[in-house]
Amino acid sequence: MDLGSSEPVDRLLAARIAGQSGLVTRAQALRGGYSRAAIRWRLSSGRWVQLHRGVYLTSPGRDDRMMRAVAALLAIGTPSALCGPSAGAAWGLTSADTGDVHVLVPFGRRGVDRPGVNVVRSRRFHERVHTEAWPHRTTAEHTVFDLAMGHDLDRVVALMAKACQLRIATEASLAAALATRPTQTLHQVIAEVLGHVGEGAESAAEVRYVRDVEGAHGLPAGTSQLPAPGRRFRDRAYEQYHLIVEIDGRLGHSGWSDRQRDSRRDREAARDGWLTVRGTWVDVAGGPCEFADDLGQILCDRGWAGPPVRCGPGCSLGSWAA
Repeated sequence: MDLGSSEPVDRLLAARIAGQSGLVTRAQALRGGYSRAAIRWRLSSGRWVQLHRGVYLTSPGRDDRMMRAVAALLAIGTPSALCGPSAGAAWGLTSADTGDVHVLVPFGRRGVDRPGVNVVRSRRFHERVHTEAWPHRTTAEHTVFDLAMGHDLDRVVALMAKACQLRIATEASLAAALATRPTQTLHQVIAEVLGHVGEGAESAAEVRYVRDVEGAHGLPAGTSQLPAPGRRFRDRAYEQYHLIVEIDGRLGHSGWSDRQRDSRRDREAARDGWLTVRGTWVDVAGGPCEFADDLGQILCDRGWAGPPVRCGPGCSLGSWAA
């Protein structure tokens, strides 16, 4: 980074600029030893580029998500934090955010939208912002629920599961955050789902399987994410009966390489005496009773005393069910 000046540059300022993705504010530059004339010269000569009023990029040519996010926070000032899709990208919950930078500020605080910056105000700002993460952002838990607002269960569970996998949230921390969000989309269902996420469910299809196929029809309780050779895991395993149920929901299991991997995994399981049954989103969401009927018969053939039970008056289990 070229700070190129005959004037002394404060070492703390140089470190700050490095930590701010090559960015500096006018106030920081003045405090760090630059004169107003020196700042004007750097801007007019192209050594620095103004991104927002009073926010300068000291390494022209750089254009990435992190830099744009930090520039937005510097432009809005403190206190402020990334939120929504911008926080999601910073946490690694979503792909790189290429749209406007979303910035949260306390309710009542001044701060207007800048070009490429969308300002959101919240009365719960201090409760929802992570105290240590940089760039400043909403906590992983609240970011998950912000991103899930207005979406279906599949999206919600995918985000919660990813946060747990990344170890930036836990079932308990997600539940605690949810408790402070009474208007959250699908609040009651998410509260129910959280237990399954903590056990290892990775998609809404798996959650629905545990709840609507296995639990609702009295099938024996399987084990989620049972370790398998090669650092892999089984979606649901019934160890006593050597039965594996793989739920191919909309999350993963879709590409050619995934199918090749699944086929190899099934063959390896078969060598050890395990039967693998695969269900789809249509099976668990559209026909859970039929799926339970098939599994019940398979389990009985493999030693389960059974039989499965009907989930309600309209259940379509076969006549052999209880």
